[in-house]
Amino acid sequence: MSIRKMGLLVGVVAMVAAACGSSGGSAKPSTAAGSGAATGCTVGVSWNNYQQPRWAKADEPAMKAAIEAAGGKYIRADANLKMEQQLTDIDSMIGQGAKVLVILAQDTKLILPAVAKAKAAGIPVIAYDRLIEDPSALYLTFDNKKVGTLEAQAIMKAKPAGNYAVIKGNAGDPNSNFLRDGMTDAGLPAKGATGGAIKIVYEDYTTDWKTENAQKNMETALNQASNKIDAVVSENDSMAIGVVAALQKVGLAGTVPVSGQDGDEANLNNVAKGLQTVDVWKDAFALGKTAGDAAIQLCKGTALADVKAPADLKDYVKPATTGTADFKTPGGVTVKSVVLTPVAITFDNLNVPLDQGWITKAVLCNGVDAAKAPAACK
Repeated sequence: MSIRKMGLLVGVVAMVAAACGSSGGSAKPSTAAGSGAATGCTVGVSWNNYQQPRWAKADEPAMKAAIEAAGGKYIRADANLKMEQQLTDIDSMIGQGAKVLVILAQDTKLILPAVAKAKAAGIPVIAYDRLIEDPSALYLTFDNKKVGTLEAQAIMKAKPAGNYAVIKGNAGDPNSNFLRDGMTDAGLPAKGATGGAIKIVYEDYTTDWKTENAQKNMETALNQASNKIDAVVSENDSMAIGVVAALQKVGLAGTVPVSGQDGDEANLNNVAKGLQTVDVWKDAFALGKTAGDAAIQLCKGTALADVKAPADLKDYVKPATTGTADFKTPGGVTVKSVVLTPVAITFDNLNVPLDQGWITKAVLCNGVDAAKAPAACK
């Protein structure tokens, strides 16, 4: 580390310690005396890519509301898929006096120096919906392995045999492999495996989970297999849009089962139209609320291991335990986690996100053939 950077780090540590009124050289978050409120608690949220529809629609509003309801202050930055920008953003939020950081990491390895800097400054870190392999970070997410299991189960039910393409997410995101592990648990074979009814003829990562990159992957899969693709397990909704676009070009959309996750409006509409088979919905309002609530607990001095999920979460999304659980990372690190439960949405239960106000009937049913409409559109 250069002398200049070391000096900056020392200055930040001193500034945060002074702002928190710490004693004995350990920075502690401040709260309003005797009130139980988190007055003076600034929570800095670093989004890796705020353009993802879900963040603005659900995660951020729920998180911000939970923080502000407790008397805290919400600040945020968008790195727009640039790792260097995210590191700069985190430095900036530390400089603005953030007492807790919520980080949706662009790259879970390259983010580690920023986590170390926060730790040195006595600032708790929440790894939001994307693993950070550092025991000082609290991991808040949905059960991503189960998401992969639910995706694979739905596609395998729709197409028990044939040539499969697996469109995975970004290689730098551990969620991509967690999802694939869940698919394996459901019985989806590895690429190249022989002897079973299902053959994986194409499997690859998709840079930044982008729609256009997934479409290119799917076009490659179709070209390599002479269009003989019987099913597609796509790890998320943005990519599923690209997959369907590629299938439409060769006249296969609506006949080849496709999976996704996130409950994006366009994808739920595609489920209603029969263009997507399953959309694993993660109630992001609940995850945002859990993160905001956890940030306030940490700001009040609650130990990482003692953080609890909000008591008023709906039953279908509640974690297995009300408090934190140990999570063993692929790198062998044990982190504290709160893991919420996902739900598989198909043609037959589209009423679930509709009834929760996640999507309007007008949007869900737009362009749906009335003669083939799901019950949620009638």
